[in-house]
Amino acid sequence: MLEHILHRNNLNDAYLKVTKNKGSHGVDGVSTSELKAQISEEWYTICNQLQKGTYQPSPVRRIEIPKSNGGKRKLGIPTVMDRMIQQAINLYLQSMYDPIFSTKSYGFRPGKRAHDAVRQAKTYIGIYKSNFICK
Repeated sequence: MLEHILHRNNLNDAYLKVTKNKGSHGVDGVSTSELKAQISEEWYTICNQLQKGTYQPSPVRRIEIPKSNGGKRKLGIPTVMDRMIQQAINLYLQSMYDPIFSTKSYGFRPGKRAHDAVRQAKTYIGIYKSNFICK
């Protein structure tokens, strides 16, 4: 499985997703625009650690963002390298498991949204009502 996760094409797709999303830097201060340089410098070591099972993700950077009610929500921001590795794992697992999930499952699925689930539920309700006969 790890060889598929670490395959160049999968890693490239993960890199593109992370850099397209931009996002803030993690505890190391490396931004998405600096990820390519970091990969050039550190990938050999990181890849070896991943293969040996010794890779340790960096701590997340903690920030608080304001909520509409005046409170604050805590947010953890991983480093961009850790986000790329997470994305590579996600892409591979998604390619394996998404095809066998129920077509009626909408949670955290690529190309599906909560709005789609609501639309489908309304369709089911309409079908139910049209089949319901009161005597």
